[in-house]
Formats: sequence, structure tokens, C-alpha cells
Amino acid sequence: MRLHVADHPLIAHKLSVLRDESTDSARFRQLTEELVMLLAYEATRSVAVEDREGRTPVATFTGSRLAEPRPVVVPILRAGLGMLDGMLRILPTAEVGFLGMVRDETTFEPTAYADRLPDDLSGRQIFVVDPMLATGGTLAMAIDFLLARGARDVTAVCLVSAPEGVERIEQDYGKSANVEIYTAALDERLNEQGYIVPGLGDAGDRMYGIVD
Repeated sequence: MRLHVADHPLIAHKLSVLRDESTDSARFRQLTEELVMLLAYEATRSVAVEDREGRTPVATFTGSRLAEPRPVVVPILRAGLGMLDGMLRILPTAEVGFLGMVRDETTFEPTAYADRLPDDLSGRQIFVVDPMLATGGTLAMAIDFLLARGARDVTAVCLVSAPEGVERIEQDYGKSANVEIYTAALDERLNEQGYIVPGLGDAGDRMYGIVD
């Protein structure tokens, strides 16, 4: 398992505004999309390509295009949905699968309630998007779903991560799959409620408001 923490002044600036409790939902969604685009640029460095022959107005050339099968972007509902547009701006030809998960606020363990993934993910590059890597339970369950369908190359794109979650993923998948994590920040810790400190609060609520 490899962890990549972004080191870029634009990412640091946008993340600081995102964290601020005075940032409203509309601005939060816009910043999320911008941050995901910057993170996706780094996270797709190893995306598979193949040669493409073409011609400019001057001469022929050998270029590149994304190789088949196409990569798959998997947002974790609901908050991960706010990251999807940013990923698709960088990977417009990617396919999209969905995983819906909810975390028990007492045990911090996730439960899956929706699964829209291809039956066979063998040979596919998978990009899981979820704003928060906290305890690691949600990402671990997502990786289990993907490995069960034959995936072996999984990249997680997160806005903010906690050391506890990173450690769990490293322990669980350090040798069984090619897992990489790209994050805008590695924060201090988790608090007693399982929230990342300093974090940015509940990403889903901040994107979409509180739905009772």
C-alpha cells in the first residue's frame, strides 16, 4: 500500500477554505470538484495507455490514448458523489460504478446498502472516491467488494485522511492487492466520535445539507 499526500500550494489553499465552518454548501461543492481534479491529475499518473496513430496538419504522429478496458470510477455514496464530476473531468471516458455505505455512529462499522458494479473487474484500474478516510472501515469494505470481482489495482482518492485509517488499509491490504491512496492532507487523529481532527466535519452534510 502506498500513500501519497499532496504537496501543492493550490491544494493547501483550497483545502483551508473547504475546512472553514463558514464555507456554505455551494462553495463546498465547488471546492471539492476543484480539489478532486488536482488530486486526480496525480492519481492517474499510472493509468494505462496505448499508442495512437494520427495526423496533424503538418505530419503524422504517434500519440497515446487510454487503453482498454476503461478505468472505473467508484464513488462511495453519498458524499463521494460530490467528487464524481471532478474525476470525470480528468477521465471522461471512464465507466462509473456505485457503492452506497452508511457508518454506524456507535461502532463506526459500515453497512452496504447499494452496489452497482460490473460483475467482472479483472484487469480494470479502479478509482474509489470518498472525501474522508477516517477509521478505514468504509474503504476496506469497498476494497473487499472490488477484490471479490477480480480487481487488483485500486486507487483511493480522499480529501482528508486520518493516520488510523491509513494504518488499517496498510495492514489489511499491504500484500494482497495494489492499493494506493491519494489525499490532500493527512490529519492528526480521530476523536472519540470517529471524526477526523481537524478534518472538515461531515462531508455529506456540508455538501448537501442535513436530511432527517
